[in-house]
Amino acid sequence: MASEGDIRDFLTSRRARITPAQAGIPAWGRARRVKGLKREEVAMLAGVSTEYYAKVERGNLAGVSDSVLNALASALQLDDAERIHLFDLARATAPDHDRPATRRARSPRRGEVRPSIGRLLESMTATPAYVRDARFDIIAANAPCFALYDGILSPSTLPFNLARFVFLDPRAQEFFADWRTIADEITAAVRIVTGQHPRDAALNELIGELATNSTDFAARWARHDVRLHRTARKTLHSHLVGEIELTGDALELPGDDLTLIAYSAEAGSHAQQQLDFLTSWSSTPGSSSGNDTTPNRSESAQP
Repeated sequence: MASEGDIRDFLTSRRARITPAQAGIPAWGRARRVKGLKREEVAMLAGVSTEYYAKVERGNLAGVSDSVLNALASALQLDDAERIHLFDLARATAPDHDRPATRRARSPRRGEVRPSIGRLLESMTATPAYVRDARFDIIAANAPCFALYDGILSPSTLPFNLARFVFLDPRAQEFFADWRTIADEITAAVRIVTGQHPRDAALNELIGELATNSTDFAARWARHDVRLHRTARKTLHSHLVGEIELTGDALELPGDDLTLIAYSAEAGSHAQQQLDFLTSWSSTPGSSSGNDTTPNRSESAQP
């Protein structure tokens, strides 16, 4: 179940960032003691009593209706990711028998790539792509991806955890040109997954490991920011082609609890020329990427 502390810290952090002017509340010239909105102001905007909102902010979301959650999301000006996270936290407070079966938070399955998904990766001969699970483990990748991540990712390193790489591997700050943005994004992505899978022991163990061993992660984790990973432009430092700016798109595979990430470049751009070289290099016999594109694949899985 979601902890009362997670709920409290998330709501108070969202409340603190909104000024009365942003919320359309007139200022009367008196000095304010709080950074953002007061509890009674959020309650007024959401159409609930101050006592009720105070109970919610203390971490008691059990039994709160969807209409009230939507009102709170509007009052706090939550974006799509934050709204989803609020609903996930609310669902996680309810006992299993009170939640619809299709909405119960369950631990994601250990990643296995179906043969058909493996063939899809292999067919993307000009597009670096990998598949990761809900715990941010890369469990399969194609040859162009191994070439892009040359010296970091290879068939022998799978499964490869992206969060550990970003925060615990010194190579990450060289590989990602804008490491701080990447660190912000992956922390926020991990945060939203924990709202969806609050009981997952392996995920909680990963968070504990990162918080213990990385002050950068711990500081970001305390912000309670959440983010949906859909598309992003990234500048990577490849050993083979130098800096390359690509767009990464996330394609959900909901039936498998997996996400496929594919990198692309604008047609005719320098980055596309660099990708063409990586593609050619990855298909060359003897290259470190080889032709083994999708290890850790369960051939017994049903397509």
